[in-house]
Amino acid sequence: MKSKKNSVQRLIGFERFTKYGVRTDRYEFAFFGIEPTNISVLSAANIEAKIHHLTMLLSMIPDLELTALDSAECFDANKSYIRKRLNEEKNESVRRLLQADFDFLDEIQTEMSSARQFVFCVRFRRENDEQIFKSVNRIEKFIAEYGFIARRMAKPDIKRMLALYFGTSIAGEEIPDIEGENEFNLEGEADENE
Repeated sequence: MKSKKNSVQRLIGFERFTKYGVRTDRYEFAFFGIEPTNISVLSAANIEAKIHHLTMLLSMIPDLELTALDSAECFDANKSYIRKRLNEEKNESVRRLLQADFDFLDEIQTEMSSARQFVFCVRFRRENDEQIFKSVNRIEKFIAEYGFIARRMAKPDIKRMLALYFGTSIAGEEIPDIEGENEFNLEGEADENE
């Protein structure tokens, strides 16, 4: 079993998922995924109105934070590995396959380079569940009133966001709720089988 001292969860202060988001050693966070607006098709006046609405929303809810993340996994490590293999490989057939893989990853990364995920986040310090529930509903209402389409992120959405942020996996829903949970279960099964 992994030592709790060395766990990533402990390092970042993560304690558990909650009804409204994530609990850390200092705060509880609620996340709202924002549906992005394609501003390239908006007029200058509409863009100014959007900026004004965002400014008003942030002034109405001073604890609201805005986070911009890549919405897809980064392929730089894979591309570096393939580039290294290309330099070392002598077989021309294998080199062509490696180059095709590199080009494919480059194409995917280019397509996804503009793919961003925007998230409103609010942190609660000492509020109880009822206070958090009321605040989350009030915040959701304000977000809608100022013209943003957002929804509170559920546990699978939060897991995926964290997985992308920490560069662990594109499939965040596969991440266990408790770090080392799978290893612990495997060790327990091994003990039973002995």
